[in-house]
Amino acid sequence: MPRAKTGVVRRRRHKKILDANKGFWGTRSKLFRRAEEAFIRSGEHAFKGRKLRKRDMKQLWIIRINAGLKAFNTRYSLFIKNLNASKIILDRKILSELAVSYPKAFEKVVKKVTE
Repeated sequence: MPRAKTGVVRRRRHKKILDANKGFWGTRSKLFRRAEEAFIRSGEHAFKGRKLRKRDMKQLWIIRINAGLKAFNTRYSLFIKNLNASKIILDRKILSELAVSYPKAFEKVVKKVTE
């Protein structure tokens, strides 16, 4: 029986990595070993970035809410505490959208909470 070599399998595996690295700079898109290292590292960064995006968005929402509350001389921490105490279930994303796009509705929420 003839010896089986990894020609086709290896070629496919290398081609898959090199195709994924199109647009990478220098040898990271040409040489398999460098390309594989770059591919693995880019996957790690993408994974971490998906977590960081959630953190960044929450920070942005809090900043927007706090900016909207400045007009009512209220602090963010007190507002959230009173919001939970008054059993109003609105998350930070919705509150920030109200503060930016619908100031009248946001004002009603603030008045309801601060009563």
